[in-house]
This record gives sequence, structure tokens and C-alpha cells, in this order.
Amino acid sequence: MPAPSTTSTPPGELPDGTPGTISGDSPEEVPGTPSAGTDHRDVVVVGAGLSGVGAACRLQTECPELSYAVLEARDDLGGTWDLFRYPGVRSDSDMFTLGYAFKPWRDARSIADGPSILAYIHETAEEFGIGRHLRLRTRVVSADWSGAEQRWTLGLEVRGEDGAVHRRTMTCSFLYSCAGYYDYDRGHDPALPGLEDFRGRVVHPQFWPEDLDWAGRRVLVVGSGATAVTLVPAMAAEAASVTMLQRSPTWISAVPGRDRRADALRRVLPAGPAHRIIRAKNILFSTAVYQFCRRRPAAARRFFTSRAARALGSEELVAEHFTPSYDPWDQRLCAVPNADLFKALRTGRAEVVTDTVDTFVPEGVRLSSGRVLDADLVVTATGLRLIPFGGIALTVDGTPVELSERFVWNGAMLTGVPNFALCIGYTNASWTLRADLTHRLVCKVLRHLRRHDAGAVVPRARRDMAEHPLLDLSSGYVRRAIGAFPRQGDRHPWRVRQNYLLDSATTLRTPLSRTLDLVPRTAARRGARPQEARA
Repeated sequence: MPAPSTTSTPPGELPDGTPGTISGDSPEEVPGTPSAGTDHRDVVVVGAGLSGVGAACRLQTECPELSYAVLEARDDLGGTWDLFRYPGVRSDSDMFTLGYAFKPWRDARSIADGPSILAYIHETAEEFGIGRHLRLRTRVVSADWSGAEQRWTLGLEVRGEDGAVHRRTMTCSFLYSCAGYYDYDRGHDPALPGLEDFRGRVVHPQFWPEDLDWAGRRVLVVGSGATAVTLVPAMAAEAASVTMLQRSPTWISAVPGRDRRADALRRVLPAGPAHRIIRAKNILFSTAVYQFCRRRPAAARRFFTSRAARALGSEELVAEHFTPSYDPWDQRLCAVPNADLFKALRTGRAEVVTDTVDTFVPEGVRLSSGRVLDADLVVTATGLRLIPFGGIALTVDGTPVELSERFVWNGAMLTGVPNFALCIGYTNASWTLRADLTHRLVCKVLRHLRRHDAGAVVPRARRDMAEHPLLDLSSGYVRRAIGAFPRQGDRHPWRVRQNYLLDSATTLRTPLSRTLDLVPRTAARRGARPQEARA
């Protein structure tokens, strides 16, 4: 792979002068590589959210000899935390585990709001100099692997500051998708009957209007997931009334907004050691809670219902509205910091209704029970859409890659797809825990290529392996889309385990040569051997 260059594109331009990037290093002309002026990197990271910035930091510290670019379709970095701007948006994992292992979380709150998390990502990017490699308003729409050239050609849509979209291409030797699996352009639309008859305003949390004023208005939040339980207490302080309409209950647990033990440790220890200890403590605690729920579901049900009853002061309300039919962690558990949702319900500032929609009417919604809920503003917190890895159309030597026919190796690479990695997080714990393991694994694979002077690497699956869905949750948003995703197998390293303790002990110790096939350099690549061997 080409060595990094000291030349750079002026901020705000592509190498050919097209607006739409922050900056990026330009490759040197090396025999056997793209000609001078061709936009090529050793590694391209897709997505500049929490994962993409973390991947860039790991590449810089563990593979400093490689050139790389981070491509982001939006106007700024931050990913999910730049997209979601609805009232009260916050983490549903503690920030000591959702934050980076190498960047201590210094805020007082353990469960943090969106702006604080976004500021943390920006601070990390600035500290590591990620901006030099970041290209904004650059969407990767296609990626084609050439076995002869042993590189990816990426089809890009670059949006200028004037909104005009320019089609460009660039190449890379290794492609790493950190775009997650949420569809940023579309939320889930359940086609609520009669919604067009409603006289008030309808908004979706994913596209929250900056000028929306709900003070003194009757608000109806349709949904019962993490977004809904965040919106209700946040809007209840100013709204005339807030009603959460749910079709069925969700498991909800109150958690402290601040970690007192963390506060105590940070008072007596330097930031780095304190962060590591708190992180380890929280990993052990969340793992223990998950294992308790999976191994003793009846006891877990009693535990969460009794906690909710204490917070609400009513076992009847809990039985009717907060006791799901499924067991805890069959779907992701919703955390409410400082019991804010329960407090809003207990004080009468908010109400929860469990029923189904018959139809919307001009003044609100008529339920199947016949009750009419009056509303001035309806918030459709009906869920997200999943899309595999940013919706990039992958092809290998011109043949489209059918993701549902591929197995995932170590939660990071796909069978039959050379020099490609993807980042997925845990469903039962902090996303960043698995993401950071994957970043480090990708760096190990890149060093493996260098050590063996190979041109490509591709996972090799066993033929007798049983297949399972990639995401093992019964949530509606998962069931609707999981058929389009790759599969996981029934054994390591093909099993995507939901256990950080096991993964942290085994992932980076996986013998790469047992399940990864190295491909020798092709004739087109051998001419670049002196510099490209560093990958």
C-alpha cells in the first residue's frame, strides 16, 4: 500500500478542487499504484460517528504508516449524535463504556445528553488530528473490488456547499464500514390510519424541526421504545399534557444519572486510571445483569416490576403498562436516568396509555377501545429503519455481493469479500465496547497483510456451519430488516457473541491463518511492493 504523503488537499476541496471535503492527504505516485492525481488511500473508513472516529484513532496509533481517509455523508461528524436533535436525546449506556477506552469521560453525568456526547466526539477528533483525513458531505454509494488490481473503487456522491451533487471515484486497498445499521434518511413509518385527517402537526424524532414549539400544547407520543421514554419527560416540563401511546409495554429500568462510585474514584485518582477502573466495574455490572436476565427470566421479571412499582407507587399501573409479554433482554432494555419517566407519570405531568390505534381524527386519535386522545402535536416515535452498513452496493469483480448469503467472521469481516471490514456493536451493552475490539482487530489484520507481504485477505467459512441471524433480538425494527443482513455461525470465530468479557479475551488472540486466506500480490501490485508492503 502507498505510504502516506505530506501533501494535502486545501480544506473544503476534493483533490480536483470540487467542494465537499474538509481535507485529505494525497498519495505519492508509486509504480504499480494509481497514477498521479488518482485519489487513493491505504484504508478508507466510512462514517464519522462514534465508531468512525474511534477507528481513525486506532489506525493512527496502531498502523501509523498507513494513509487513510474518513468519509462522512453528513455536514459534520458525530453520526447518530449529530442526527438526533429531539428533546432530551441521551445515551442509553453509561458513558464510561460508551466512551473510548483511550479517552476518559470527564463529564459528571454517567448517562449523558446528546450535545455532551457530540462535544466529546469532536474533542477526540481534534485531539487526534482526525480532521486532516475527514471528508464531509461525501457519501459512498458503491464499492467494487478488483482482484486483478487488489483494490476497491468507490463510487462517491459529493455534495457541495451549494447543494449540488458531484459524482466522483476514489480507490483504497482496504475498506472499513463504520456507518452502523440505521437508515439516516428514513425512519420507520407504520402507516398510521387516518393520519392525514389530523389537524395538528406531526413530526418524527429523527427529523426534529428546530423551530418546533410545544409549550402549552397537548402532545401525543406514539411509541414505547428508547426514543419515546426519553421524549415524554423532556417535553412534559413545558407541554400542557404529554401522553405516551403504546401498543404493548417495554421493559424499563430506572438508573442513576450520575455514578457516585465513579465520582469518588475520580476525586482521588488521575483521569486515566480512574476511567479504566470505572469502565471495568461497569462492564462487569452490565454483564452480570444481562446474564441474570437470560438465565433467570422469571426472577428478572419480578425484579424490574418491583422497581417500577416503587418508582410509580402503583402495582396496578405497572401491571397494565410496564409488564411486557416477553422476557427482559429479549428486546433491548430501556434505561431512564433518575427515574425521570416514572416521576413525570407519578406527578401527573404525563400519562401512558396501552391500546391500539383505530384511526386518527381531526382532534387527535381514536383508539380501538373507543377512547379519543386529543392532541395538538403528534410525535411518531415508531422506530428506526435498519440498512446494512450505510447501504453501500458491494461488488467483487463486478458480481454483486448478496449480504444474506455471507457469514460474519469475528463480527468484523465477510466471507468471500476481500479486504473489507464492518463495525457492529453489542445489542446488550455499549456499542463502543465491541466497536473498539473490531478497530483493533482490523489493525491486526492490516499488520498480518504486511507481515506476509500479501495483496488481500478473505475469511474462509466451514461448510458444515449452521446459520443464525446476525442480531439476536425480537424487536420489531430488527425483525423487519434482518433478512437483508449477513448471517452469523454457531461457533467461534463465526458466532457474534453478546459477551464482552469473552470477546476481549479471545478476539485479538484469534489465530488469523486458521480462518483467513491470504492472497498473493498480483502483477499489478508487485511493482508497488517496496512501499505497499507496509500494509
